[in-house]
Amino acid sequence: MTKNFWLKLKARRQPILALAPLAGFTDSAFRQICRSFGADVLYSEMASATALYYNQKTKKNATLELLKSSRLKEKYYVVQLFGSNPEHFAMATQIITKKLKPDGIDINFGCPVPKIIKQGAGSGLMKNLKQSRAVIEAVLANTNLPVSIKIRAAAGEVGALKFIKNIAGLPIAALMIHARTLKQGFAGAPDWALVKEARQYFSGVILANGGINNLVEAKKALSETKADGLGLARGVLGRPWLFKEIKANRLINLKPKQIYAIALRHAALTQKLKGKTGIIELRKHLVWYVQGLSGASQLRAALVKVNNLKDIKNIFSSI
Repeated sequence: MTKNFWLKLKARRQPILALAPLAGFTDSAFRQICRSFGADVLYSEMASATALYYNQKTKKNATLELLKSSRLKEKYYVVQLFGSNPEHFAMATQIITKKLKPDGIDINFGCPVPKIIKQGAGSGLMKNLKQSRAVIEAVLANTNLPVSIKIRAAAGEVGALKFIKNIAGLPIAALMIHARTLKQGFAGAPDWALVKEARQYFSGVILANGGINNLVEAKKALSETKADGLGLARGVLGRPWLFKEIKANRLINLKPKQIYAIALRHAALTQKLKGKTGIIELRKHLVWYVQGLSGASQLRAALVKVNNLKDIKNIFSSI
């Protein structure tokens, strides 16, 4: 295994703050924005191991394009895979290790989306203990990169502790626990006591995840879990400075003009990396930036129609 960056981060004795994977959101532009506000670890969007397996000889692999990163501006970068077939994971891991050279590889056992679960992937894979272990073993056997996993508090009858016990002995570098069950989805109170209890069965880095939307909730999660850090997801949409707030342990109250400047920086970077297509994809980010601001509904109505950077500048400059 190459140098385990997780151990390096843990040795600082400060909470490790990770941008958790969010399909359709955590692309290179957003990862770079979050890195500028203090994110220590940056996860890719969730990528299909099966797609990588079947398109391995395709000249232009759409999944690989999705996973590209700026090595200098995205430290530390972790590629997250989903699927259910160990053979697919083995080949996908080889491809990622060789062609992308990220800092780590992560396996998703927590996605609650029905179409993913129907494939036996995400939380559907977490329910299958034998298959889950086989997938992890396949990934470990085909890379020298540190391997991490993301699970939920429970998926069906398989709770997080039962899952962790089932993979005992495997050299997993880090474990992110979404402290809500599959049944809860993205609502309800996270079970921080469960995350704390997981330490008895896992010696690597533990990150608490789920429902962390502000500084108060972040401090509560760290205090009650005694975890090594946090995985932040929806809480940083439109508020990437939450990373900075947690590190500085103080609220950062930005004026609308300052928020617009961050949104424009994000938009400019997106246009540079993806062109017009990127700006259209960015619309969902833009509506998060204006959430809670005066005239937010009118702003959202305008921002969901933008096609280029000029459109965005015109909307913000007209306020």
